[in-house]
Amino acid sequence: MPLIQLETTIRSNIEICFDLSRSIDLHKMSMSQTQEKAIDGTTSGLINVNEFVTWEATHFGITQHLSSRITVFDFPKHFRDEQISGPFKLIVHDHYFSQNGECVIMKDDFSFESPLGALGRIANPVLKPYLTKLLTARNSVIKYYAESGEWMKILPSNYSSSANVST
Repeated sequence: MPLIQLETTIRSNIEICFDLSRSIDLHKMSMSQTQEKAIDGTTSGLINVNEFVTWEATHFGITQHLSSRITVFDFPKHFRDEQISGPFKLIVHDHYFSQNGECVIMKDDFSFESPLGALGRIANPVLKPYLTKLLTARNSVIKYYAESGEWMKILPSNYSSSANVST
């Protein structure tokens, strides 16, 4: 099963980075190149544990739907989203956060399994770099919003990280 591991250093605080990473609104903005939109479940704001979102996006010229659920939630250190339906046999995305002085180390472990068995494995050399590029672009947007102060336009106006967590 292919694994994509990324590490992004962000000059911000851990709560802001964690919440930007689970923001449906920021995700939509970061995936504008695939025309991604949330069409079911949690379609705006911050997604929480046991909540799901269904995304509609265009990849390789094909409109696709993917639903994922937040299955692990340890604010502000880790959350996991897992595909519950969609084009892949499996997607598990672990998001890890640690504060290191004035910076946050944001780590992604993104595992996927292509559909169609051996035929799907043939597609992995194309899918892995494509997905890496999408995740890297998304992380760049998170980094920009966290470091620039633009996060205030995304997170609730009454933002208090501990007040926006439901477990």
